[in-house]
Amino acid sequence: MVFKRISKYLKDQGIKQKAVAEKAGFSEQQFSAMMNGNRKILAEDIADICKALGKEPNDFILINSVNEEDDKE
Repeated sequence: MVFKRISKYLKDQGIKQKAVAEKAGFSEQQFSAMMNGNRKILAEDIADICKALGKEPNDFILINSVNEEDDKE
């Protein structure tokens, strides 16, 4: 799931959710709900998050064997 991949990336890089939320134009509560799976992440949300992180959407969307294993955790 996309939110798990983004959340794992943030954790691995030591990036605070608050910083990403501010850069992406979300409230802390909105972004937290997305990262906890309590709010759907829309395509435009992914674009905003990726722009804030300097990443490409495919970094979090593409499915491969590594990402499929991450989703099972």
